[in-house]
Amino acid sequence: MRTTQRRRPELAAFLRSRRARVTPADVGMPPGLRRRTPGLRREEVAQLSGVGVTWYTWLEQGRPINASAQVLDAVARTLRLDPPEREHLYRLAEVPFDAVPEMPTRTVGPEVQGIIDALDPLLAVVYNARYDILAANSPYRDLFAVPPPLRTGVPNVLWLLCTVPEEACPVVHLEHELPVMVATLRSSYGRHVGEPAWENHIRALSAASPYFAELWASGAVTQPGPRVKTFRHEAVGELRMTSQSLSVDGMPECRIVVYTPEDEGARDKLVLLRERRHRLWPPPDGEAAGMLRRWNAEDPAP
Repeated sequence: MRTTQRRRPELAAFLRSRRARVTPADVGMPPGLRRRTPGLRREEVAQLSGVGVTWYTWLEQGRPINASAQVLDAVARTLRLDPPEREHLYRLAEVPFDAVPEMPTRTVGPEVQGIIDALDPLLAVVYNARYDILAANSPYRDLFAVPPPLRTGVPNVLWLLCTVPEEACPVVHLEHELPVMVATLRSSYGRHVGEPAWENHIRALSAASPYFAELWASGAVTQPGPRVKTFRHEAVGELRMTSQSLSVDGMPECRIVVYTPEDEGARDKLVLLRERRHRLWPPPDGEAAGMLRRWNAEDPAP
């Protein structure tokens, strides 16, 4: 009860502030004479939203009335609320919020790429909710044999691990790791049930990997979290690493995953892998690196 009472004045103040910033011209109305109210009047918001003036006045006064999602949507359109503001309105009105499905993020900006590149020799990658590899640094690409996302489409690490031959798989104890990854995928899937892109992804992966189909049918659900994993590389053998997930501002349902060595042996092997990589593929000079960044920015993976 106390929480509800606190929300009502917050809702009233929020509606008044949003109403004050919308002018009659913004909604195709004449300005009128002797207008003392900044922005729209309450009766104008009510009329444009298709609700009663008294009802809207009570809503803006924070009175104990109930609002439906349809009415809140109409008010949100009239007040020109953006998605975060619309969600805030729903929370204050204590109405379950059903976000508009967003297309999965498929690219990252140069700032995020620069952050994960600077973590070398640590492995770092940016995943979206479907485990698409949006960006990766050189150590990660070296271990997983992932090409840069340059005219090649967006690779998917779960697809890679489900379909790669066992002898070529970079993850040791895959029978323990894949169930966790599939359960994490199902947790994200709950926010996207029925969306064609997700349904097609699950259907195609199930057809490509009977093991994935079996794990998916189990219905297990979990959240991302730190885990100790063992990787293998033909040049240095096995490496025990701890994974840590970090959220990325402005990229919903995406995370940076960083793998840090679990022991000194793994740390030394990472350094050896970096030295080996630089011998085989020397880093590009400044001009070449700039061209590569521009190429990626101008031609993102589909």
